[in-house]
Order: sequence, then structure tokens, then C-alpha cells
Amino acid sequence: MSAAAGRALDEVDYRTGVPIPLRDALPADVPAAAGTLATAFDDYPWTRWSIPEDHYAERLEELQSIYLEHALTSGIVLVSERLDGVAALLRPHSPAPADAAQARVVHLLGERLDAFLAAELPPRPPEAWELATLGVHPSARGQGIGSALLVEGLRRVDAAGGSCVLETSDPRNVELYSRHGFTVTATTQIPDGPVVHSMLRAAAARKL
Repeated sequence: MSAAAGRALDEVDYRTGVPIPLRDALPADVPAAAGTLATAFDDYPWTRWSIPEDHYAERLEELQSIYLEHALTSGIVLVSERLDGVAALLRPHSPAPADAAQARVVHLLGERLDAFLAAELPPRPPEAWELATLGVHPSARGQGIGSALLVEGLRRVDAAGGSCVLETSDPRNVELYSRHGFTVTATTQIPDGPVVHSMLRAAAARKL
């Protein structure tokens, strides 16, 4: 875990000029952050397709918890002051989650596991960062929190001299990410499932 974890920082809302307090997440933040993401992704096409309807909300929240715990050790997790906004990025060449975590994911996907594993998406460049998740609680939307988290995350990526990839199954997100330098590299129709947009943001040019 980075020594900077929990460090406070401000990202300015580009619309109002008002600072939005952000910080690096701590392990103790995971339950609340996972709850925020579960609520934010309640109607997300990919999760609705890949997670069984039975106890959907509980499964989704536990999956988010597993992925956040992995990102804390293999990347960056940023949160808003009230934990109503969360972003997680994985470093290039990040390892897979631990065996115990993967076994839990298999259990939570249940009857949807085979379809999940059969979904073929373009391979991600191993040298790129991955924006693994970005979500804002519905009650906090429209305040610039999501954009602030994205800007700060991409600032970290730029500081490392890296590119960044993501996947989204919500077409409304494509426009948002395009405004921040991402371009669509592939569009994949999942059989009996959503359309997934793969996007890439090239590494920022280094100043001499």
C-alpha cells in the first residue's frame, strides 16, 4: 500500500471552480466505498447481465469489495470526502486477485459464470493502466465528483508516463470519457448481453 494512502488532496470542479476534497482510500473505507459503487452500478448493463438476479444487490456489493481490496494493493483507489464517489485504477502488469478472492468471485457469479467466462473482449495492452471502476452515489451526482476523481486519476497516470484503458457498457459514458482524451478502440456485442465499448487514452506527451 502506498505511503500516500489517506493523503488529502483537492480537485477543482471545472464548472464552479469550487474545490472537491478527495483522498487516497484506506482499507477501512472499503465497505462504504463498495456500497457506493453497488448503488451507482445498480442498473449498469454489464452487472445486470453478469450477476444473477437472486440477491443481486448483495452480490454486487461483495464483488465491488473484492475488486477494491485488490486495487488497494495493485493500483490506486481514490475517494471523495464523504465516500460518495470512488475511482480505482490498476497499474500496468498488475497481478490477478488472490486465489481466495477469485474463488469468491466464482461463487458470487453463480449461474452466470459460464456466460461471463465466454464473453470475449479485446485484450488489454499489458503496459497500460486500467480504469477499473468509477462511480458516484446517485444522491451525489451532478456535483462534479466523478469528473474530479477521473481528472485526479488521470493526473497520476500522466505522472507515471502511462496510457490508460477502460471498458464501459453504458453508451452515455463514452461521451464523458471522450472529453477526457479517451477514444473508442473496439465495440463488442456480448451474445444476449450488452454492447461493451473498449477505450484508450494515449500516454501524455512528456515536456522537455
